[in-house]
Amino acid sequence: MIMPDGGSADNKGHRERLRNRLLQQGGDTLLDHELIEYLLMLVIPRKDTKPIAKQLLAHYGSVAALITADAENIAGQPGMGSTSAAAFKIVQAAALRMISEPVREMPILASWQALLDYLRADMAHLTTERVRILYLNSKNMLIRDELTSEGSIDQAAIYVREVVRRSLDLGAAAIILVHNHPSGNSSPSRQDIALTREIIDAGKKLGITVHDHIIVGKDGFSSMRSAGLI
Repeated sequence: MIMPDGGSADNKGHRERLRNRLLQQGGDTLLDHELIEYLLMLVIPRKDTKPIAKQLLAHYGSVAALITADAENIAGQPGMGSTSAAAFKIVQAAALRMISEPVREMPILASWQALLDYLRADMAHLTTERVRILYLNSKNMLIRDELTSEGSIDQAAIYVREVVRRSLDLGAAAIILVHNHPSGNSSPSRQDIALTREIIDAGKKLGITVHDHIIVGKDGFSSMRSAGLI
């Protein structure tokens, strides 16, 4: 049976069942493709979104990889467009805002696990390498979280002089270096270690402490401080 809005009675019933499960039993009861399907239902109301959801999940491999993917890439998938891509990006933005709240409101060193969760959610599935620096005041409160460099699939530039200069401009007493490895392996390279030590040495002369250098990958994260590398 075709409904006046262009959908079918079966499809309408399926959507109602999904909605009821979500509201009455919680999101944990929905499978990964059902989460994607329901989100797409809100922006593509007159189409069966299950096939699109399954195709997206197969293409990206996980819900996390999908919502963190580049918006243009998402929009270019079959059955998608800019409005549908925006739906995933607003979910990502809301999730990151929620996860980052302890990082923004509390001393970083007192909310370390929250920081790691936030960085992994934001960077683990990126396909290009990004370097960001967290600038902290003397109480280890976050002053600024800045994207410093974005590079190719496996390389991003970072310059010691620029890091120190920006720290002075912001009045930072300490910094935390962060970058991701698109390969998925979070182990630091020799270059990562050498560069971090250069920044530590330069910062010491000006009273700027480097608390850590965190590397994020799909396999988790590495802390140079915890590993005894700095």
